[in-house]
Amino acid sequence: MERIPRRVFTAEFKMEAVKLVTEQGLSQSEAARRLDIASTSLHGWIRQAQAGKLKPSGKPGLSAEQQRIRELERELAIVRMERDILKKATAYFAKESK
Repeated sequence: MERIPRRVFTAEFKMEAVKLVTEQGLSQSEAARRLDIASTSLHGWIRQAQAGKLKPSGKPGLSAEQQRIRELERELAIVRMERDILKKATAYFAKESK
């Protein structure tokens, strides 16, 4: 099975996510769902922001293009995994119908 690359978020993205909860009044779970991130990640970012320690994750100096490439690679890995599951399901049901 293919490994899904880890997503890397910029400090700006994290701060905007925190603002959705703290300034716009969305719940943590709703904001996480809208941004397609784990609610535990958002919770951690909120705690870091409150402590004044919100820092970007990942490798320093990662350009926006490199971050976008990593995100697209992750999405591609997920789509491939879903495709493979559907292929197996199709083969299984085709076998059962004979």
